[in-house]
This record gives sequence, structure tokens and C-alpha cells, in this order.
Amino acid sequence: MSSARTQPPRGMRDFLPADVRKREYVIGVIKEVYERYGFEPLETPAVENIETLLGKYGEEGNQLIFKILKRGEHEKTGEADLALRYDLTVPLARVVAQYQNELPKFFKRYQIQPVWRADRPARGRFREFYQCDVDVLGSRSMVVEAELIAAASDALVALGFTDFVVRLNHRQALAAVLNNAGVTVEKHDDALIALDKLDKIGPEGVEKEFAERGIVEAAGKRLLGFFTALGSLEHAAEIAAGENPFVKRAALNNAILGRLVEAVGDNEAGARGVDELQSIMAFAGASGVASRVKIDPALARGLSYYTGAIIEISVADLGGSLGGGGRYDNLVGMFLGKDVPACGFSLGLERIIVVMSEREMFPAGLVSAPADVMVTIWNEDSVGESLSLAAELRRKDLRVDVYPEPDKMGKQFKYASSRSIPFVVIAGDEESARGEVAVKDMKSGEQRSVKRSEVAEALRNRER
Repeated sequence: MSSARTQPPRGMRDFLPADVRKREYVIGVIKEVYERYGFEPLETPAVENIETLLGKYGEEGNQLIFKILKRGEHEKTGEADLALRYDLTVPLARVVAQYQNELPKFFKRYQIQPVWRADRPARGRFREFYQCDVDVLGSRSMVVEAELIAAASDALVALGFTDFVVRLNHRQALAAVLNNAGVTVEKHDDALIALDKLDKIGPEGVEKEFAERGIVEAAGKRLLGFFTALGSLEHAAEIAAGENPFVKRAALNNAILGRLVEAVGDNEAGARGVDELQSIMAFAGASGVASRVKIDPALARGLSYYTGAIIEISVADLGGSLGGGGRYDNLVGMFLGKDVPACGFSLGLERIIVVMSEREMFPAGLVSAPADVMVTIWNEDSVGESLSLAAELRRKDLRVDVYPEPDKMGKQFKYASSRSIPFVVIAGDEESARGEVAVKDMKSGEQRSVKRSEVAEALRNRER
């Protein structure tokens, strides 16, 4: 008889204690930052009705939704009526439509929960992973975009990141560039999906995909000409700014905005999009994060629900991004029947943890001892005494493990050492008779007697 497979499904993982501690640390830091910006917590079910999700994520997104087949007597139909949550944004839109009369005028929420995608597993890319979202609903002001950029930036800085770039674009400005290049409206999504791969497959790859998606060759060449010409602006900005990277970034952003103004021409929506980009940059400057922002006209983001600014955070040595988002003023209207202004950003928690682990960015001692002290069991008669001592120490805010059975002291010490527990308390017959316990320092090997009433204080003094 062959043994059952013990690995989890591809793209999904078990989280051992050290992994969980890392994740909880990152979530704790992000929560603290989000709440500093006035965001409130929200949770939604793992499973949604399938019609809630279908049609919200574009062509590629629909194919990555984990569908759940009908159950019981309907199972034989092979049809799906439910699906695992693909992201946290569409469920948020559903919640806002459902509870519109109970929520504040400007609903600011953060949500940190797992999502599922039937994607191809790769480095830092999983089929089940956590997202950390912040969204603001109810305002069309560009202050919202600036606040989201600042909150996400602060969260990454608090985690220890210094080399990230916030890439910023605008869907309407991009649409105007597409129109003026000669790409027909019905081919915009095809062009955006291809352009979203520019960093991965290069201009030749994008041009080939344009052809496969039915984009007219002349329009495709004009479009690529605009985007590839932007590369020369970086060199010009370097010359203008000299050694100062902040001045260089400002000069580059101003130059790109100038090119965008030319490219959108008299397209009204496109010109408004460029104006909004300028407003976001001004507000980001007031918030102190403009130096981290790069206007990137090649940024497309594949999701079809974005209507305005689109944002993505990149790190130099990580393919893909650490998070992304943007404005989606029409999404809630799909559920509510009227549009509700909305803008959000999602940090990819798993990818953040991967990079932090590789770079050894977690605080020293984070994944060390599961307890401050271990209480031994001297013999069968002293089990109650050991449990009572452990309870006393826990009431004094110490993390206490209890060796679960009488055993040789050497084995109990070895077990504590294997778990990196720094101190062991022994309540032997002689110590108990004197109202004392023995405290062993596992690092130095030193052992001394302490009055039972003073154990907690002695342990704290030794920890310092």
C-alpha cells in the first residue's frame, strides 16, 4: 500500500511556526501604518457567488478564478455557482453596495486576508496568498491617491525597504495615447494587455503580440515609438540633475508629463488624466513621498476596472511588483446601480515576505524562542506543583512552556535547548522544601537557586 502524498497542492504552502511569526510581524507593521492613516478593518468571506467575480478582472483574470462546482444533486451538471475570492477589491465593492446606508461618507478600510488565483506558480507567485489592501470610497479628490501612495510607502519603509519605486500612470491618459496612435477603442484592452508585458518581453515581443491581437501594424509602431522614446528622457534628466537623485526624479517626471501632454493632444479625457497626474504629484510632494514616485506611461495594469490613476510598486531585484492599485470609480456601480468614487492599493504580502527573508530583513530574535522559560517536571508527584508554578509565571506576563511528562533532567534540558528556550526552572524536592526553585541559564549553563516568589523578577533581570 503506497503512502498518501504529503505535499500541499502546487502554489500553496504549509506555514510552520517560524513562517507564521514572519507573516504576523509583517501584518502587524502594515496594520499599524494603515491605522495611522485612519483606515478601519474589514473582512469578507473566502467564497463569493461566481457572478460577483466574473467579468470584473478582464480576459486574463477570468481564466484565473478558482471556480467551485455545484454540490449534492447538482454536482453532475459540472457547473460552478461559487468561486474563491480572487482579490479583496470586488468583495469590497459588493460590501459597499450591500451596506451603503451604514457606512460613513468616506469609507476608508484596510483588509488583510488570503486570495486565490489559478495561476502558474513561480518565484514569489502563489495560488493562495495574502493581500493587504487600503481603499477609500466616496471621494474623487486626488488627495486620496496621494494618501494611498504615502500609506503604502510608509508601510514598506517601516518594514525596512529603501529601494522601491512607486510607478504612476493614468488610464485615461493612456487611452488618449492609444487613440492618437490609431488603436481602435475595441482594441484598447488588447493593446493594454500587451503593453503590460513591455518590461518582460521587450518592444519586439510586444509588437509580435500586437499583431497576434489584431492591432494595425502602423498603430502598433506609433505606440511603441512613443514608449521607447521615453528612455532618452532618463539620460536628459541625469544631465540636468547631476548627482542628486531627487532632482533627477523630479526632472524626469516633468519631462514625461510634457511628452504626455503632447501625446494626448486635444483629447479631453486624456488631458484631464494628465492634469490629475500633476495633482497627484503635487499632493505627494506635500506628503513628502514625491521622490519615491516615477510617472511611467508604460504602466498599464491588466485589470479592466481601473478608470483613472494606476499605481504599482517595484523593487529592483524582484520580477513583478510588491503591490499595485488605482482608481476604479465604476466598479461599485456594477452592484449598486450608481457610481461611487473609489481608489485603492494592494500590497502583496507573500512577495514582501520572500524578499525580506532573502535579504535577512526580519528583526533579530523574531523567530527565536517560542517561550521565555520552560518549567520541568521532577517526578509524578510534582506535576501539580510544576503546573501551578507555570500558571504563576504566566500571570506575570512571561511566556511559559511546560515539559509534559516526568523525565531525566538531561533530556528536559536538551529539549529546551533544541527549542532555543533561554531559561529552565526546576522545582526539585530539595528546592521545594526550602520554598525555592532552581533557574538554569541555557546559554551560559549557570544554575542558581531563587525564592519561588521572586522567580518572575529574577528571570526578567536575567533577560536584560
